[in-house]
Amino acid sequence: MDIRKVKKLIELVEESGIAELEITEGEESVRICRYPSTMPAALPMPAAAPAAALAAPVAHAAAASTEQPIAAGEPEGNKVTAPMVGTYYNSPSPAAEAFVQVGDEVQVGDTLCIIEAMKMMNQIEAEVAGRIKAIQVENAEPVEFGQVLFVIA
Repeated sequence: MDIRKVKKLIELVEESGIAELEITEGEESVRICRYPSTMPAALPMPAAAPAAALAAPVAHAAAASTEQPIAAGEPEGNKVTAPMVGTYYNSPSPAAEAFVQVGDEVQVGDTLCIIEAMKMMNQIEAEVAGRIKAIQVENAEPVEFGQVLFVIA
């Protein structure tokens, strides 16, 4: 399928407000989802796992989330968060220049980074216009769903 057709389909999905579109032409198929899946596939757990072992990580995770105060020096502005779990990349290839750097002006729709998830490269775009105040992750670093990537003011 021609990349121009795919881009047109993406624009159609954005303009129409539909959540998902799937098109098949012969043996080629494309599926465009407006909202990424937020739940990763569940891993099977062993049936004989002790209850204490299961409760400990949950309690630790809850304590960790409540013990993270907002840093006093954190910049104010719109926070761009990771829409999925994956690996953050600041450029399209290792030899290429970063999409954005601190201080750059961005417009709505500008590519900020790429998150690789399950061998798929997902471009993360700016949802607001402004100046990049902070980049909160390093190149090739794993990111979690909801983790702050950028601050735009």
